[in-house]
Amino acid sequence: MSQIRSLFATRLYRAALSEHAPVIDADEMAQSCYSIAEDDEAGQVWCEQNGYPGYTSYASLTDLPWRFPVFGDLVTSLDKHVAAFVKDLEFDLGDRALVLEDIWINILPEGGAHSSHIHPHSVISGTTYVAMPGGASALKLEDPRLPMMMAAPTRQKGCREELRAFIYEAPNVGDVLLWESWLRHEVPMNMSEEERISVSFNYRWD
Repeated sequence: MSQIRSLFATRLYRAALSEHAPVIDADEMAQSCYSIAEDDEAGQVWCEQNGYPGYTSYASLTDLPWRFPVFGDLVTSLDKHVAAFVKDLEFDLGDRALVLEDIWINILPEGGAHSSHIHPHSVISGTTYVAMPGGASALKLEDPRLPMMMAAPTRQKGCREELRAFIYEAPNVGDVLLWESWLRHEVPMNMSEEERISVSFNYRWD
């Protein structure tokens, strides 16, 4: 009897951040993001020089959990989510652990986008969502096999999710998404008149 199986799964973790304590106050997190963005002159300069729409602390700040207690609480929660994802992935970490490598703020205005990229040198990457107004862009995830498909025809409209070349994951405020850092992803143009706020992060094998 013939068999068809799905091989080489790409896992995506999605959960409410509140599933693991401490509970993060969304309004406090949003206010902290705006306060940091306003004071971070180096980050503002970097965004302007590199054509980054809106604001990111990616290239300027490395101590968010120290600056604001709400970010310290966030990392405590994220550590637990990442541990749950690692269990699902069945990683053999030996006597080492995955630890937070960096964490940064993203404030994306109307018309802003973040082009396709990966996160080298990390194991797990992810984002938690602070503000997602109506019309804010979903996270676009790319099938890692796409560059090798060469002459393959396109898939039928409405094909099974596991066969699609791109997945658009539309998170809610308070959600956390985790994926393996080699998975290419992007943030399409924000079509909302309001700002899309998220906090992204990487975990490395320490």
